[in-house]
Amino acid sequence: MPKKPDSQDEIVVFSIVRDSSCSECGRELCKQELLRTENGRPLCMECADLDHLVFLPRGNAALTRRSSKHSTLRAVVVRFSRIRRRYERQGILVEEAALEQAERECLADADAREFARERAADRRAFEDKEYVSEFAGRIGDLYPGCAPNEQVGIAQHACAKYSGRVGRSASAKDLDASAIDFAVRAHVRHAHTSYDELLARGVDRHEARGCIRGELDEVLSAWRHNASDEPGET
Repeated sequence: MPKKPDSQDEIVVFSIVRDSSCSECGRELCKQELLRTENGRPLCMECADLDHLVFLPRGNAALTRRSSKHSTLRAVVVRFSRIRRRYERQGILVEEAALEQAERECLADADAREFARERAADRRAFEDKEYVSEFAGRIGDLYPGCAPNEQVGIAQHACAKYSGRVGRSASAKDLDASAIDFAVRAHVRHAHTSYDELLARGVDRHEARGCIRGELDEVLSAWRHNASDEPGET
């Protein structure tokens, strides 16, 4: 039995997923219409004395927050998701005057909020750039034979936002050597061995890794030694 949302602290209204009827006036309620339950009895918005409220869909946090603040009476609208087996918030019902006031306030400071969003985006971009730079620097520490431009390329690939790659893991953000090594190995496997060619020919992934192990180790070994340490250099 799915758990219903807690209605002790707020009025909850349901966007119904099947036809129903009001237990008080008998009006037929079609799918996606709104109803409220009282003592287990379904009520239409008129009988629940909520028909004067207007629906504000979710998605605009500032408008929702301000409308809620200005509305004496409000209700949360939820709908049951059969896929997720839970009730999900769809929006709120608020007084029309409260919504209009909230819209005026949001319009008045729209430029300020847009500027704040841009500043936040710039700050996140700067932080990401700094992180990629630190990640690349750590690659250079562990693999001094790796060319600087390749260090940056590995870091950018590993640290791409929302990629789920190793660079977004907690250990990588601590610049842990094992995470750096994982990113470098993955790059060398694809860029400096015949691994992708073997996969393209239908070779099993584990078998392909075994086939290119020698190539991989040779590149990694060369990268672990700085070019200035090679014989003949002074």
